[in-house]
Amino acid sequence: MKLGIVGLPNVGKSSLFNSLTKAGAASENYPFCTIDPNVGVVAVPDERLDKLAALYNSKKITPAVIEFVDIAGLVKGASKGEGLGNQFLANIRETDAIVHVVRCFEDTNIVHVDGSIDPLRDIDTINLELIFSDIEVLDRRLAKQKKAAFNNKDIAKEVAFIEKLKAFLEDGKLAKNFPCESDEQEFWMKDYNLLTAKPVILAANVAEDDMADDGAGNPYVQKVREYAKEADCEVFVICARMEEEISELDDAEKKDYLDAMGVTSSGLDKLIAASYRILGLISYLTAGEKETRAWTIKKGTKAPQAAGKIHSDFERGFIRAEVINYQDLLDCGSSAVAREKGLIRLEGKDYVMQDGDVVVFRFNV
Repeated sequence: MKLGIVGLPNVGKSSLFNSLTKAGAASENYPFCTIDPNVGVVAVPDERLDKLAALYNSKKITPAVIEFVDIAGLVKGASKGEGLGNQFLANIRETDAIVHVVRCFEDTNIVHVDGSIDPLRDIDTINLELIFSDIEVLDRRLAKQKKAAFNNKDIAKEVAFIEKLKAFLEDGKLAKNFPCESDEQEFWMKDYNLLTAKPVILAANVAEDDMADDGAGNPYVQKVREYAKEADCEVFVICARMEEEISELDDAEKKDYLDAMGVTSSGLDKLIAASYRILGLISYLTAGEKETRAWTIKKGTKAPQAAGKIHSDFERGFIRAEVINYQDLLDCGSSAVAREKGLIRLEGKDYVMQDGDVVVFRFNV
């Protein structure tokens, strides 16, 4: 999973990136200090892996991972050359979703580029810059396809589609809300890789005092949550400054810190949960003496395709899957006891994988 982090300058974007990845991106109090795209890879915390590894005496634990891409802060007019952010938008075109950091805190020591705190205005500013960037992509595609459309009806159909989509964007609407009328149009849409077609997770960045009630008393957060409902976005509350502080602590110290603050989940935990929800992802697990590992798949994935995540031969030669629920296996204490109790099921090609399935795939090629 790959997530792109966007936002205005001085909203806590790079501070959030630092806390998530401990990559040390610059985060000074002035616009455009992050002038290179920063990339960090983070392991997805999953306590199930540690418990399974203990059960099997695994030599290695391999968690799922998320790649974060942080770009320079966008400003109004970025698409026309203002600021630096637009130079790096290409770096987040390959991401699965966009994390939009929105400032929901007052601090006279940290300048807002527009002079006041207004999260909905900030969201609109970023959306417009992403729209303008997408229009540029469509203009280039349109110029190329128009030349080839004279003697090709299929290409002419795509040209008509691009023109409709471009008009939709020019009306200030996001590509993810454009109604595709056929599989062909959906294929084209995916091929364009538009920024405004991607799922969005809004990170409402608040002061430490707002963390205990998850931003319930913060009017800016309430506005962001209302917007998220209408726009079909995920939203979570975070204090980037606090996240930076706890990123330096070990697990025990981190838990004590969060408990003292009255916070149940870290920002990384919240972001991962939001990412999995909006992208429709789950994890199945494999375990043995050699390795215990998490595999990320889409909800609704059937057993052969899930097996293909491990190796294409597993999918091609799929025979069956031996499946048990993670908690059932843990309660039994071993796979042998679970098998005696009849809790390990034999599933075929039509089995839809569930989150927390512990699986052994049988195949023959």
